Amino acid sequence: MNTKKSKTREYIESIVVAALIALVVRSFVIQAYKIPSGSMEPTLLVGDHLLVNRMSYVVKMPFTDTVLLATGKPKRGDIIVFRYPEDPSKDYIKRVIATEGEKVEIRNKAIHINGKRIADPWGHYRPEHGSRAFVPFVDKDNLDPVTVPKDSYFVMGDNRDNSLDSRYWGYVNKKHLVGRALILYFSWDSNAVNALNYIRWARIGWLIK
Repeated sequence: MNTKKSKTREYIESIVVAALIALVVRSFVIQAYKIPSGSMEPTLLVGDHLLVNRMSYVVKMPFTDTVLLATGKPKRGDIIVFRYPEDPSKDYIKRVIATEGEKVEIRNKAIHINGKRIADPWGHYRPEHGSRAFVPFVDKDNLDPVTVPKDSYFVMGDNRDNSLDSRYWGYVNKKHLVGRALILYFSWDSNAVNALNYIRWARIGWLIK
């Protein structure tokens, strides 16, 4: 009887320890995400599965957005995951275009930072019917000069004509940062005609940049 109880206890303890380790890893180190929309195409495709480094910028208290420690700052070009400011229950992924204190302006799709046009190798333009290109009262191709507030970031999707981003809802505050996108560990194309092509083998292991 004691032996059975001992084995049962060992199993329970092993499960508890494994669960705690998984919780710590997910809360502080690495988290998996799936891309549900085309706002970051062609960099990230619908069906891409990626890992995010949660320690890139901030360490948070588990299950909250309380920042315990700042570990770094996003820089222009970083692809970041963050809580959607208008609904923090949702996670978004976009590319950092400008950081705190920088003045952002968009003129006929060209991005200017502090009055100078920047190279923008990430932006792709292909308007689709029903896309953000047709949102009324928003000129996605032009933005009057705005200065990014302290501890905040101006972000955009690489699919510029079809991305709900800082042009529409403003800035990402530091408290909403989740982490930096690292690597694709799987990619699934549900629209593939041939079943053999459902898995995008060439994308697996691809470093995100």
